[in-house]
Amino acid sequence: MVPFLARRLLATVPILLGIVLLVMLTVDFIPGDPVALMLGEGATQEMITRVRASLGLDQPLPVRYARYVGRLVRGDLGRSVVDGRRVSEELSDAWRTTLQLGGAALVIAVIVGVTVGIFSAYKVYSLFDNLVRVVSLAGLSMPIFWTGLVLILVFSVWLRWLPTGGRGGWEHLIMPAVTLATPSIAMLARMTRSAMLDVLREDYIRTARAKGVRTRTILGYHALRNALIPIVTVLGLQMGQLLGGSVLSETVFSWPGMGRVLVRAVLTRDYTLLQGGVLLLATTFVVVNLLVDLSYAYLDPRVMYR
Repeated sequence: MVPFLARRLLATVPILLGIVLLVMLTVDFIPGDPVALMLGEGATQEMITRVRASLGLDQPLPVRYARYVGRLVRGDLGRSVVDGRRVSEELSDAWRTTLQLGGAALVIAVIVGVTVGIFSAYKVYSLFDNLVRVVSLAGLSMPIFWTGLVLILVFSVWLRWLPTGGRGGWEHLIMPAVTLATPSIAMLARMTRSAMLDVLREDYIRTARAKGVRTRTILGYHALRNALIPIVTVLGLQMGQLLGGSVLSETVFSWPGMGRVLVRAVLTRDYTLLQGGVLLLATTFVVVNLLVDLSYAYLDPRVMYR
């Protein structure tokens, strides 16, 4: 286990460094000057040149990349080009709110998606199963921002049950979390159904039924336990979906998380804030997938890491 973990951790280093390089290249190709945006329309060319030099933006890409990596080694994400705040401070506040939203969406996705998938496999080819397949396909096809707008129209404008956006009590969290969880619910329901159908056809399941074991025990203990590996794999991949989808969900519902920070960073060409945000999201995704890989040994004792 330890050598495997060490190899995986070492493999994440070039991945994260490559992500930083891609973000820097992308920002360089975006039209516009962050310094000109920061100083406003009244700024002269001399002022722009002086500020660019003070921020190090006049240096070539390899030099800026080497300096940024050097600061990363010391745990310094730099300062915002626009307001001068430390990037780590801006991201820490937004990251907590994004984790709150993503955690709520993940709980909803697991409870609803796995439960629906189990009963869909148990009632295979029934009306319920056909309905689940159609609804899950629709859930995968609908864009997150469209789902959010529909929820706002129904529950905020028409019924007036929930606030349209912002962050406050639990009622502010319901619609953003459901919107963010919708594609994951659909994916988990389909994967759970497929995995459960494969397991329910096994001989030991038929033996358990012949012995008179309760259906609840067969589904919840014998079948689900042996179908967890593909479900957990998809769940780990859905974490990336939740992190990426939070940009749209937080923008639609004015949720002050990472999504709104990244959108603001793109609009203002705040490349330092954008690099730090993307790097944080990528690191989270890499860590989640590492934990998913390590969980295989716990879910299936036959899995061994060397």
